[in-house]
Amino acid sequence: MESAGVGWFAAIIIGGIAGWLAEKFMNSNMGILMNILLGIVGAIIANAILAGFGVALGGWIGYLIAGFVGACLLIALGRIIRR
Repeated sequence: MESAGVGWFAAIIIGGIAGWLAEKFMNSNMGILMNILLGIVGAIIANAILAGFGVALGGWIGYLIAGFVGACLLIALGRIIRR
């Protein structure tokens, strides 16, 4: 997270927003804690995947985009596993 240019407090806020946006986009029903976790973990996963392709997202907007994409992937993966 420090490499993205955001601190821990900002990562929690941005992760919560990214998780909430993913929750609305994917028509899911989760709580605020799960939104924060999905956003933060999603951003870490998405940044790792994008780094494999040579793409680096930095700053608040990059962390928000990565968190949103990663959280959507995690929600989709959770749905696949539950079925």
